[in-house]
Amino acid sequence: MSTQDVLKNASTLASYNVLLQVMFRVFTFLLNAFTLRFVSKELIGVVNVRLTLLYSTLVFLSREAFRRACLSGESGTKRSWRQVINLLWLTVPLGVLWAILLGCVWLWLLEVPDAQTVPHYGPAVVLFAFSGVQELLAEPLWVLAQAHMFVRLKVISESLAMIAKCSVTVMLVIFAREWGLYIFSAAHLVYTGFLVLCYAIYFIRFLGSEEASKKNFPLQHIRDLLPCKAEGEPLVDWTVAQLTWSFFKQSFLKQILTEGERYVMTFLNVLSFGDQGIYDIVNNLGSMVARFIFLPIEESFYIFFAKVLERGHNVESQKKEDVAIAAEVLECLLKLVLVIGLIITVFGYAYSHLALDLYGGALLSSGSGPGLLRCYSCYVLLLAVNGVTECFVFAAMSQQEVDKYNLVMLALSVSFLFLSYMLTWWSGGIGFILANCLNMALRISHSLHYIHHYFQFSRWKPLRGLLPSPLLLVALIASAVVTAVSE
Repeated sequence: MSTQDVLKNASTLASYNVLLQVMFRVFTFLLNAFTLRFVSKELIGVVNVRLTLLYSTLVFLSREAFRRACLSGESGTKRSWRQVINLLWLTVPLGVLWAILLGCVWLWLLEVPDAQTVPHYGPAVVLFAFSGVQELLAEPLWVLAQAHMFVRLKVISESLAMIAKCSVTVMLVIFAREWGLYIFSAAHLVYTGFLVLCYAIYFIRFLGSEEASKKNFPLQHIRDLLPCKAEGEPLVDWTVAQLTWSFFKQSFLKQILTEGERYVMTFLNVLSFGDQGIYDIVNNLGSMVARFIFLPIEESFYIFFAKVLERGHNVESQKKEDVAIAAEVLECLLKLVLVIGLIITVFGYAYSHLALDLYGGALLSSGSGPGLLRCYSCYVLLLAVNGVTECFVFAAMSQQEVDKYNLVMLALSVSFLFLSYMLTWWSGGIGFILANCLNMALRISHSLHYIHHYFQFSRWKPLRGLLPSPLLLVALIASAVVTAVSE
């Protein structure tokens, strides 16, 4: 596949992912607004913070390193997909191990919510952990689909799964409100089950078909999707396995940085379950644009950069055409996310109170909610820049550089947890956002330094994309003044 084809497919994938994330956020937005009228904020806090943290930690630690390593372009056309499939199936036993360990922590080491306010906590922990393991069954299929740019498969499967999850949640909230946490556990099981089912049905129909033959798909039979040792080659590609181990060590640290505030809330009890519920609602509202625009761009263009650039090689030792396209794409992406981030910061800061009042009424707009959302509007700008810069850096780094960066991530993780605890003790939920801002600024600085060094002796300067035009700055300042006065 040529570089232009990879860019075209990555752009298509990003577009579909953006549409998919828009739909997800809209469904979640409406679902939260609906459930706020029927369940307590304590119940929402336990589901959206503690149980969701259990699920996200389990699946992230079980699969993230495998995804990054197996989607890397380092091995190129020499890669054996039989070995990759074998490696990816390790995510399932790893997920079972994490489910047992994390389940014990969530059941016996953490504070148990009041059974009258939040019923059925124990079974909910087990069911959320089981749903994470269930989703890992589709991991080899997901990586195959991403590597071969099956963009519609992801859109359709995740859309159907989200629709099923929302339908189950609404029905149970209306007709079986006394079920408590069973409502959200059942809905999550339906979501992960639909994902696995959709991927399985697609590949059962696709393998061996004429379409697969035309695309020269590396697997021909259903049995090729199962772990099996091929004659004359090792069970797994040890180069990819070593890269996976490097990313695995990093995944601990990245998960702490990504979900740090939830870990602090869960393990240090700095906020009540009710306050956790309000914080999470505001956090989800504030991060809507970041998740349905910036995250899909990061995921899709990581694949593009990983395929176009040779991991661990400098600019001079690579094809000039590939480097030129990568630099141009990086500059354009930085311009795009910077403009979007600045617009969100300006208008989000001014209309935070109005947005929360329309969304959740006095429950959200009368307390600390508006202040939280204003701070988050500023944080979105940092999220925008960090997503693009890190996706390039992770695609270009050698395994040794990834290992060195793990030490940087370790320092950032420790400082973030310390700052989160201290700032939350000082200013409540806003402290989490301030700690995130400081941490994100440090991560951006590291990425900018790497990119500057990477292109230092070339004619390409993609970091110019972070310099907004004077006309744009004037328009944004004028908009900030007008919106502040109008509110």
